[in-house]
Amino acid sequence: MNESENDLVLKRLLAAPRAAIWRCWTEPDLLVQWFCPKPWNVSEARIELRPGGQFSTVMNGPEGERFDNIGVFLEILPGERLIFTDAFEPGWRPAGKPFMAASVTLSDAEGGGTDYEARAMHWNAETKAEHEAMGFHTGWGMAADQLEALAKTL
Repeated sequence: MNESENDLVLKRLLAAPRAAIWRCWTEPDLLVQWFCPKPWNVSEARIELRPGGQFSTVMNGPEGERFDNIGVFLEILPGERLIFTDAFEPGWRPAGKPFMAASVTLSDAEGGGTDYEARAMHWNAETKAEHEAMGFHTGWGMAADQLEALAKTL
């Protein structure tokens, strides 16, 4: 994927099979177990695995915060890549204020495990800076650790 100055990128080698990582991203019952860095959690997830299908989560914070994230998938390459965005809601309805599009790319790592890349793509530098200040690297890194731990159990 082409790099942009408005991207935030997390690359990791995860010690779990690619098929298990894919399941954790595409099965709602698994996604809710790892998607937010603790003490945050996901109470609801909707995944309709097709272009235009819904990808939505409800994230809950330790102080009672609640964030509904409603979006759609743009591209799905089974076992390899997901691209999704909050720029649209289901039915291709434009969202009020889009924050980002994201891609998750998986490939078999040499020697075992999965090469994992999660990319948050922003429309402008201001939104990128806002996401970075929210703790992108720490939060998405903690979520990747939780993803790896769960995938290893499958």
